[in-house]
Amino acid sequence: MDPDLIKDCVHCGFCLPTCPTYVLWGEEMDSPRGRIHLMGQHVEGTPLTDEMAGHFDACLGCMACVTACPSGVRYDRLIEQTRATVEREHVRTPEDRAVRALVFALFPYRRRLRALRLPMRLGERFRLNERLRPFLERVHPSLGAMAELAPPLPRHVPRLPPLVGARGRRRARVGLLTGCVQGEFFPRVNAATARVLALEGCDVVIPPRQGCCGALSVHSGRDAEARRFAKRTIAAFEGVDTVVVNAAGCGSSMKEYAEVLSGDPSLRDEGWPERARALRVRDLAEFLVELGPVAPRHPLPMSVAYHDACHLAHAQGVRAQPRELLRAIPGLELREIAESEICCGSAGTYNLFQPEAARELGDRKAERVLATGADLLVSANPGCTLQIMAAVRRSGGGGPRVAHTAEVLDASLRGRAPESLGVPGPATAGARGVAR
Repeated sequence: MDPDLIKDCVHCGFCLPTCPTYVLWGEEMDSPRGRIHLMGQHVEGTPLTDEMAGHFDACLGCMACVTACPSGVRYDRLIEQTRATVEREHVRTPEDRAVRALVFALFPYRRRLRALRLPMRLGERFRLNERLRPFLERVHPSLGAMAELAPPLPRHVPRLPPLVGARGRRRARVGLLTGCVQGEFFPRVNAATARVLALEGCDVVIPPRQGCCGALSVHSGRDAEARRFAKRTIAAFEGVDTVVVNAAGCGSSMKEYAEVLSGDPSLRDEGWPERARALRVRDLAEFLVELGPVAPRHPLPMSVAYHDACHLAHAQGVRAQPRELLRAIPGLELREIAESEICCGSAGTYNLFQPEAARELGDRKAERVLATGADLLVSANPGCTLQIMAAVRRSGGGGPRVAHTAEVLDASLRGRAPESLGVPGPATAGARGVAR
């Protein structure tokens, strides 16, 4: 924990109304300035107690406080440093260690996620998740959360070629990060992303052996693991103009690679931070607005509620660009979601490790989404999509279909019907998979 960064906080309180856990509980130590106070105590010699670690674990890392802070406090760096300290010094219960080991042995590895598809398909067909969830929750709340968050699986998983050629004049050569959860549970988002980029004049390079970007590891204090994933990702994408990312958490972490790799002196000596800085990373919406449109848009007569993913809006500052792309589609009505700055409760692995708080935030977000009355919810992060879908299911009503920004653009560019879009809401989720 950097003492100089801690001293930047003047404890003004501007962060309080933007912090999800403070909004839920009103506890000072569960606010950014309260956690910074605890960080300062630890730096000054106070041992890391179970209670102190609990307040740090309860932080979503949503970075809403970074947006709100008038003093420019780098809470993003502080909480990442703090999580690494917690992982080194705090002794968790055997149950928590086992659950964390399971999550980090599974989610960053696409082949292991792929192996889950058959049991998940059977569970979906025979509604086993609903029957097993109470039992799993009794074994450990995180296991119950995994069952609840399981998405309806697509019937067909398109495999992308190593290169998707530009349509018409080539304007750029980009790499596409396919991601772990995105690649296995929302493969149509990647397919739509590649098509949109190609239609806008980009050669799209898709390294077949790319691995996890390390986002979950970075946000959970697993430094060595994060650096290993970062190095592999950098090596996979060197040589393209830009790496385009369609998952908010992944893009946020990749933009921080230089800082992540600077923490190891041996990696600094090998030049990895410089290689990271040379890698130009852009969110899909950010890149498309910078590039400018050339492909004609066809009408999509429908209403859309756009959800601001925290690691897109707060961590990357990308708010206007997705809205600009959506508003440019003829016939599309864009509706805003109340309390858009408050996290939905996904936050990487938060909804697995802190399921009770995540459920409260998810229900709050679902209520705001349903209030829009929109036909479609658009999210730019797979974790947010899973979280909000689960919360809408809990509400008991039929919710909107859910899609990614790339899928909406793809439908407009190809002249597809609005009904072709998105993962079905709770009323139809059991009847079919992702719309073709």
